[in-house]
Amino acid sequence: MTEPSKVVSSSDFDDWFSLNDTVMGGSSKAVCRSSSKGLSLEGVVVEEKGGFVSCKSPIFSPVLNLSNYQGFELKIEGKGRTLKFGVSCKYGILELRGFFLDKSPGGLRWVAEIETKRFGTTTIKVPFESLEPTVLAKKISIPIIFKSESITQFQLLHSKFGKPGELNPGFKPGKINFVLQSICVY
Repeated sequence: MTEPSKVVSSSDFDDWFSLNDTVMGGSSKAVCRSSSKGLSLEGVVVEEKGGFVSCKSPIFSPVLNLSNYQGFELKIEGKGRTLKFGVSCKYGILELRGFFLDKSPGGLRWVAEIETKRFGTTTIKVPFESLEPTVLAKKISIPIIFKSESITQFQLLHSKFGKPGELNPGFKPGKINFVLQSICVY
């Protein structure tokens, strides 16, 4: 079996930034910091009026073409939290469904729940085919295709919403601290 190829690791996290529920009137506060261990998110998540904290990558330019791979492999020190990994893709005007969904408030994201171990590093594979389309945590019911050849952004969240249209059964408000060590493809 071949080793996964790194897409993002410790030296690549410098430009990542936090995005919290304050954008929608919430009061959660967290910051992202890059270090030799990876990307840490530290703060407090408050359930009311949003209920999420996150770290986002910058928008990739040029887009990442990962079409020769089958999925992502993440290494995370998540301390038992159930996190959500989000991926954004670029859709052209001829791909009307994706194009218009991506232009909606919040944009189109492809997400997967990530259950982490309470202690140590969790290594988890996320096949592209397991990613589910969502806009603002709502399930998308129209057919749409994940575009592994045009990845524009990554996001790692702890949110009261898990899978599209569902609450996160592993959501825990309060102090939070997790470390994203790397994102690879396999």
